[in-house]
Amino acid sequence: MHIKIGTRKSKLALWQANHVAKQLQAEGYNNELVHILSEGDKVLDTPLPLMSGKGVFTKALDDALLNGEIDIAVHSFKDIPTELPEGIALGAILERENPADVIVCRNGIDFLNTETAIIATSSNRRKSQWLQRYPNHQMVDIRGNVGTRIQKLKDSDWDAAIFAAAGLIRLELDHEIAQSLDWMLHAPAQGTVAVVYPDGDEAIFNCLQGLHHLETAACTLAERDFLNELSGGCSAPVGAEVHIEESEMHFHGVVLDTEGKEKIEIELSKSLEEAQGIGREAAQLALAQGADELITASKND
Repeated sequence: MHIKIGTRKSKLALWQANHVAKQLQAEGYNNELVHILSEGDKVLDTPLPLMSGKGVFTKALDDALLNGEIDIAVHSFKDIPTELPEGIALGAILERENPADVIVCRNGIDFLNTETAIIATSSNRRKSQWLQRYPNHQMVDIRGNVGTRIQKLKDSDWDAAIFAAAGLIRLELDHEIAQSLDWMLHAPAQGTVAVVYPDGDEAIFNCLQGLHHLETAACTLAERDFLNELSGGCSAPVGAEVHIEESEMHFHGVVLDTEGKEKIEIELSKSLEEAQGIGREAAQLALAQGADELITASKND
């Protein structure tokens, strides 16, 4: 079988697609990459939370998948809307890279000890958590692929920009990492590559099963359940981290307002036998504390 793999054209997207291609080749499936431009790649002057609709990085590939131009599409799992378009299904969730958020700095980390600083990110989740810790810092929007954002930082008067560790590691730019933000809860499914395929195509589904990582899938799906139950969407100020340790699943989630002044935090642990639905249960606990009001307010800001 020859598999056409749909991918965006950025260096990180191509790394992810090539990673999938190599694994498929190792499984005995010939393949080729098909480059597709997404809305998120075309519109670079608008902050992500202000861009209309869901799936700004995924819709063009979804359309190509439904039109039969490609057989599978490779995405950063965190970019995939929690409710998949009709006719598209998850085929494989690959083993997770380091999911943490990190900072890249222009001139070292001494600014962390000062009252004022300028930090770049277009993520409401990152802005909210940063402002809760550093309320006097100024947040500015930044768009573009990983390399572009690093260059924008170096050419600016900003002190730092926030990145996903996984992207820097995969592009061999981890030497740029100044500090890991262990106190910041990452986006649901951050650091994970996912493959989608036409729902019902058993031949393609079977090809993908050698790529599927069960523990990563269990953790990231629970994180996404939390986001989905909150009706948050990719731009909501929602963080979630799930890990498995000694036959227990541990959930840690947070919902904030966009200014970092209000926070709802949920922690749950369950045995693996009882962990089904842990993300949805955590979301219900957050909603009971007013999480829906914070999310609605963030959409209106």
